[in-house]
Amino acid sequence: MSILNKIKNYREEENRLKWEGSFADYLEIVKERPEVAQTAHSRVYNMLKSAGVEERDGQKMYHFFGEEIFGLETALERLVEEYFHPAAKRLDVRKRILLLMGPVSGGKSTIVTLLKRGLERYSRTDSGAVYAIKGCPMHEDPLHLIPHHLRDTFYEEYGIRIEGSLSPLNTMRLEQEYDGRIEDVRIERIFFSEDRRVGIGTFTPSDPKSQDIADLTGSIDFSTIAQYGSESDPRAYRFDGELNKANRGMMEFQEMLKLDEKFLWHLLSLTQEGNFKAGRFALISADELIVAHTNETEYRTFIANKKNEALHSRIIVMPIPYNLKVSQEERIYEKMIHDSDMAHVHIAPHALKVAAIFSVLTRLEIPKKQGVDVVKKMRLYNGESIEGYNEVDIEELKKEYPNEGMQGIDPRYVINRISSAIIRKEVPSINALDVLRALKDGLDQHASISEEDRKKFMNYIAVARREYDEIAKKEVQKAFVYSYEESAKTLLNNYLDNVEAFCNKNKLRDPLTGEEMSPDEKLMRSIEEQIGVSENAKKAFREEILIRLSAFARKGKRFDYHSHDRLREAIQKKLFADLKDVVKITTSSQTPDEAQLKKINEVVATLVDEHGYNTTSANELLRYVGSLLNR
Repeated sequence: MSILNKIKNYREEENRLKWEGSFADYLEIVKERPEVAQTAHSRVYNMLKSAGVEERDGQKMYHFFGEEIFGLETALERLVEEYFHPAAKRLDVRKRILLLMGPVSGGKSTIVTLLKRGLERYSRTDSGAVYAIKGCPMHEDPLHLIPHHLRDTFYEEYGIRIEGSLSPLNTMRLEQEYDGRIEDVRIERIFFSEDRRVGIGTFTPSDPKSQDIADLTGSIDFSTIAQYGSESDPRAYRFDGELNKANRGMMEFQEMLKLDEKFLWHLLSLTQEGNFKAGRFALISADELIVAHTNETEYRTFIANKKNEALHSRIIVMPIPYNLKVSQEERIYEKMIHDSDMAHVHIAPHALKVAAIFSVLTRLEIPKKQGVDVVKKMRLYNGESIEGYNEVDIEELKKEYPNEGMQGIDPRYVINRISSAIIRKEVPSINALDVLRALKDGLDQHASISEEDRKKFMNYIAVARREYDEIAKKEVQKAFVYSYEESAKTLLNNYLDNVEAFCNKNKLRDPLTGEEMSPDEKLMRSIEEQIGVSENAKKAFREEILIRLSAFARKGKRFDYHSHDRLREAIQKKLFADLKDVVKITTSSQTPDEAQLKKINEVVATLVDEHGYNTTSANELLRYVGSLLNR
């Protein structure tokens, strides 16, 4: 009964939120909560802010998009700050069509869908409440009832600007139903709903020969003409076009640039003047956000057509590129898999990361900056620390190609190839090599990839494979070192003793003979070199370790194996280097002896328990690393 109870609670909540009263009652609400009279653009902006805004490294992160859009923080910040924010302040950008332009499967449709679903939820909150004239098919703003000559007075008293004129239908109703008594007109609270066509409209182009302009602006109801006697009687007109129904909210034009010209002309006056022509009536006022989306090729074709020049200045183009961060691309795949019927399949750790590496590489432009190759650029974009490079270098790289990310492999292709790998392998587990193999096989079947790009992408698959080889070796290294945890701790303590003696210019005492010894430079360097600490940087690194050691001691904490990430990595690498022959023999032996088998089982258990593998993928990893070490 749980779901039925929830349905009942939802229905009760909707009934509780309903409100109806006279225009006089509505003015009391406006006086108390002026936000109910906000414009459509202002409502969208406040909705985005209400979900929370966080600033990280000088960039605003809008939580509204947080769990759905990954890696597009810069594009989303620009969208909100350069369009929604000024539009909410009634600046001129609100008189423009918002056009999201970007490659396929880049997130354009998802952004629009999020805005639509968000408005539906927001209209059910107090701060997002919307009120309309009852019985109006366009859900008209009640403040349109205020006569034009009194609007300045209204602004002085309420601080709210009124834009737009009362629609022909409500003008007639005011006279016939209410005898001109504005204060008695019935007002109701409305809730945006795309399904019910309240405040959210969606228009998709179809065959230009059969699609009627009435789909946008409504049409005459011929069955009532005999009753009302004239086509210009608003009661004989159905105000049910998408522009009518989207009033007070937002209107989505899918593939807008494919529309026939006669449809686009209606947008000229709607964007610039806030009204449109329908039937034999005066201009009809509408307050709605118009958003469209397209790809770059269609946009270039559109602006090249001189007939469309009048619309060019009415459009604000917001580029929505592909994500260029490997970690965020991995999250995109995780979400797509979670939302699919593949969620039960075990995907070995790093399989999606390797796919993400390949995808991001195909989207990056070759850097002009000296000393930076495309792999290094990928790592810098991903927030990885590379010695000798900082935030300034990353900004310089981004400025080289302002439109970077508008081309490359799309996430849907990757997910399709992962699906293919799962079906072909016919086991409930796939690893990174399965994914790379599927991506490679799919390039030959990808119709839109040129031969030149195919060769380049094949090279990127090889790069992703090399990246995975390093990841795989490190993963096995960690698992083996975990089995030698005591050895790691001993090596760490030995290193710390030597560092302390080196920094304090002291001698060490041999535990067996008791004689004094100088710090073991060979041991310290053998560890430090594992993480790229140069001869010139060794002193600073050791002093940093000693400072961290002292800080822990002051706080009464014990400095251990997990207290310094880079040092732990160095210890692991050093131990693994010392154990390399053991690993090689253990992982590649066709008939392991009892000791080797025990060690393999320990490592597999570690990979399963600590690293997210299952038994199948852990054994596949060990076999693969064994083959790498034996090359």
